[in-house]
Amino acid sequence: MIVGAGPRGTGLIERIAANAGELYAGAGPGFAGAGFDIHLVDPYPPGAGRIWRADQSPLLWMNSQAEDVTMFTDETVRMDGPVREGPTLHEWAGLDGRFFPDRRIQGAYLRWVHEGAVAALPEGVTVHHHPRRALRVSGPREGRQQVWLEGRPRPLLADLVVLALGHLDAELDDGQRGLAKYARTHGLVHLPPDFTADSDLSRLAPGEPVLVRGFGLAFVDLMVLLTEGRGGRYEGDPDGGELTYHPSGREPVLYVGSRRGVPYHSKIGYDLEGERPPLPRFFGPAEVDELLARTGGFDFRRDVWPLVEKELGFAHYHRLFTAHAERTAMAWAAFEEKYAASADAGERAVLVASAVPDAADRLDLAALDRPLEGVRYGSYEEFQVGLRGHVEADLTRRHDPAHSGDLAVFFGLLSVYGQLIRLGDVGSWWHGFFSCLASGPPGPRLRQMLALSRAGVLNFVGADMAVAAEGGVFRASSVTVPGGSVEARALVEARLPEPTVARVRDALLRELFDDGGVVETAEGLVAVDAADGRVLDRSGRPHPRRFALGPYTAGRTPGAFTRPRTGGPAFRQNDATARAVLTFLRDLGCGVAA
Repeated sequence: MIVGAGPRGTGLIERIAANAGELYAGAGPGFAGAGFDIHLVDPYPPGAGRIWRADQSPLLWMNSQAEDVTMFTDETVRMDGPVREGPTLHEWAGLDGRFFPDRRIQGAYLRWVHEGAVAALPEGVTVHHHPRRALRVSGPREGRQQVWLEGRPRPLLADLVVLALGHLDAELDDGQRGLAKYARTHGLVHLPPDFTADSDLSRLAPGEPVLVRGFGLAFVDLMVLLTEGRGGRYEGDPDGGELTYHPSGREPVLYVGSRRGVPYHSKIGYDLEGERPPLPRFFGPAEVDELLARTGGFDFRRDVWPLVEKELGFAHYHRLFTAHAERTAMAWAAFEEKYAASADAGERAVLVASAVPDAADRLDLAALDRPLEGVRYGSYEEFQVGLRGHVEADLTRRHDPAHSGDLAVFFGLLSVYGQLIRLGDVGSWWHGFFSCLASGPPGPRLRQMLALSRAGVLNFVGADMAVAAEGGVFRASSVTVPGGSVEARALVEARLPEPTVARVRDALLRELFDDGGVVETAEGLVAVDAADGRVLDRSGRPHPRRFALGPYTAGRTPGAFTRPRTGGPAFRQNDATARAVLTFLRDLGCGVAA
């Protein structure tokens, strides 16, 4: 049984189909497992699932260009199963590869992939979709599992259960509960973390100030739905130049801040010509093996981050020296030898200073992560101008192939992420850092943001935004503008709920946690076996019949689909889990249900 019919569940079915010929259908004469049933449980449509369903605003885009989205494996995916190539989104839909499609188009692609995966299953394997919620799973470690569904008096029986639950809703934490209670007491509006397309934005009144905490992709969706979604329009070229926003009069006035105080870096607007950096170089399988072999464990900041930092620097400087050698003062071979021999970041900084004359060509990860660190403005008016300048500079650089080292770092980030998955739960800081650098909004969205700022519909609060509930209102302040504050009667937490098991709303996962059927890591994620996704118990034993894949697990990846030829960490996980499922059913010899 697969609980979750979105892209992760679909990817698992595709891998079951790809591997069945070797591990199941080809098991040999006399094999009893001539077929089995796959029960797919999800109230949302198979393939698209909740996030990519058709009934959402066409104004909401994907955060990837059409050519950068695939659900199919290729030769770069390190897995034991066979490669089964297929079209990218832009090939399937006949779109310009540089186009950012709306989410409904991606949903249609995912439905098509799902249908193809089901059709590719061997004869005798049947998929049954149950458009319901799974409420509970029980059963002995060595016996069949019982899965109760909403509205059904009796459970379904399954030899194996795979939880592919996707992004989950969560109960409010202590701080959010306090804000929600304050809002009820004083007649205010508090919208907690949520998938923005599901939030009740009608509570945000036209013309009223709204504090927004969170400057990532959830904020971009919020911005779109409260502006264009309420009848506003843009004039000008969204792909370059300056846009002008014409309000409808139905927009609220947004005041946004976050820990960084800036939006994520723009998507890069060009292709990498020529040689890609040869990755992994300093953080690959051998380094991960060494970390895993340490008897005392490892610390991310002390033991892992220095390797990551060196790897990203190598990607950047390899590109700079090979594609923009005129901006360097040393031969690449000499630089690479000294870079490889460097013992720490300080030694590398000295080397870079001597070999790369212009500071703008040097990789400064700390500044990229926290560009407002130590920056202060005398007033909010000055800060609006300053932050618009920051966004404009970021847009210019990220669309200029003269700075193609930035794209090389992007590939470095993907390579690093693929390695980190083997280490399990490495903490939330890394995921935020990755998203800021590698998963920012399309350039047109940032140009819209600038237009809204110039129109006075959007205002910036600053870094380390703090929210106080006092005086019958919400009040926001930031270290970026010392002594300044903004007040409003509405507060939106513009981010997805934290995927912590202890606060999850999903009834099935919550009961498993309460009963000890799953355990949480230090970051609150479901502990799973890195090899094949089996759920771990309190003693660290993998459950023989239960698996978990997705962002709520310690094996979380950048997404359920990926950019072509970038290794596809989720595909590798899907393949390992599919092979474990098929091997179990083959050895079981009954083939009754999966």
